[in-house]
Amino acid sequence: MIPLGEGPVVCVGETMVSLVPEHSGGDLAAADSLRLAVAGAESNVAMYLADHGVPVRWVSAVGDDPFGRRVVAEVAARGVDVSGVRTDPARPTGLMVKSPGEHGTHVHYYRRGSAASALGPAVLDDPAVRTAGLLHLTGITAALSHSCRALVDAALRGPVPVSFDVNHRPALWPDGPVLPPAERICPHPSQRTDESAAAVLYDFADRADLVLVGLDEAQALWDDALADAAAVRALLPRPRVLVVKDGARAATVFDGTDVHTVPARAVDVVEPVGAGDAFAAGFLTGLLRGESPVRALRLGHLTAGAALRVTGDHGPLPDPALIERLLAADDAVWASAVADGDLPVH
Repeated sequence: MIPLGEGPVVCVGETMVSLVPEHSGGDLAAADSLRLAVAGAESNVAMYLADHGVPVRWVSAVGDDPFGRRVVAEVAARGVDVSGVRTDPARPTGLMVKSPGEHGTHVHYYRRGSAASALGPAVLDDPAVRTAGLLHLTGITAALSHSCRALVDAALRGPVPVSFDVNHRPALWPDGPVLPPAERICPHPSQRTDESAAAVLYDFADRADLVLVGLDEAQALWDDALADAAAVRALLPRPRVLVVKDGARAATVFDGTDVHTVPARAVDVVEPVGAGDAFAAGFLTGLLRGESPVRALRLGHLTAGAALRVTGDHGPLPDPALIERLLAADDAVWASAVADGDLPVH
């Protein structure tokens, strides 16, 4: 695994107010009422890390408005240090609205010109960031503005180890949909100099100490022919630790030359939003505790399951004793554990 400093994990990125139709599955256009929540990849990771007892700080900016105060209060209530969050008197807090539908949930963003979109490399000079033992960033931040992209670039040049979740959100990139396959794979992503999501996210992922990416994400961004986790590793050989998530099937970690794959457990999915962030937090928790790669992957799966079982981004973790039993279980027991978290009776 990667060497870490003694400071807290610091997660940097935007968190927005989220509005969702009050009745599950309701059409947004016909909704009479909306439920208010908060949503942000980096704060999701921070809150799940706090749930696991990991010292963590969230650094961002919000508007000087009720939404900003709501966001900061909710993240702080989860045990996350929010001392590095700045209030911007001139820019608003970002907003997202979820529109449930028959074929999944569509998200409408209202975040252009938001307080967090004005973040830049100067954030890294803040004492709240300089004392980090690990800095967690995502591709979402890279998509928000040129200054945010410069922030990620500067972090990858700095002394603090960086974990980077690719977290590709096509709607946030000015180039719109990713390029056709022929243009994605020729030339190699490392040789591209354009500002597309494929080129920028490849550059950042290739320079990070630890990278998390979905197999489907890598295929959509860089090459439809990437058949498995090993193919993604061949494309991204430089990160010390690479985690490739294959949906509900499995996750694989490449730690130097070591490779470990852990199948996911069956979960009754209510909504998939936030599961990737939860997985990242679980895996990072295992890393920070000095767990084996297999146990770290299992903790990632278990934490993701907490998010999959709820309509929001954040669900309660299983009982700590149950988590420990599942982490210690042999492979056969792990694979046969049922969705509600009970170990099979022998």
